[in-house]
Order: sequence, then C-alpha cells, then structure tokens
Amino acid sequence: MTSDDSLARLAAVIAARRPDRGGDPAASYVARLFGKGLDAVLKKVGEESTELVMAAKDLDAAPDDAARRQALVNETADLWFHSMIALARFDLSPADVIA
Repeated sequence: MTSDDSLARLAAVIAARRPDRGGDPAASYVARLFGKGLDAVLKKVGEESTELVMAAKDLDAAPDDAARRQALVNETADLWFHSMIALARFDLSPADVIA
C-alpha cells in the first residue's frame, strides 16, 4: 500500500464521518469537530501547526534525541489529520492537494 492509498482511505473515513453524511458526534471525534463548525476545525489546525513548530524547535536543540524526533513525527501526523478534516469540510481530498 502506498502513502497515497493510505491518505485516500483516511480521507474517505473522514468524509463519511461528517454529520451531514451520517457521522455520529456521540461516537466520533471527527463528527463532533465537524459539528462544532469551521472555526473549531481551523482552530485545531492552528493549534497543531503551533505544536509542530514547537516540536521542531525542540528537536533542533537536541537533534539526536529519539523522543524529540518522535514528537515531531507525531505532531506532523496531527497536523496532517486536522488539515484533512479542513479539506473534507470543503469536499476536497489529499488527491486535490497532490494534483
């Protein structure tokens, strides 16, 4: 499986969890976030962006620290995920970004 396949599968799950497509806010973080509206989604993107910047600065201070390396990877994953939620809000996907 390629990373494109993984992103496409995740994008499909995110899209399916939109409340207007049957996503249940009581059972899904994504549906709950969509239900709070665009400002909440964008706030999460901003928070995750800041956390990624902080993790990168921490790693820069100690580039051989495995925990700091993993923290940067984790924060990048969080930013990608929340960015994908923002894309899905507008019926866009990773394929649109890649194109």
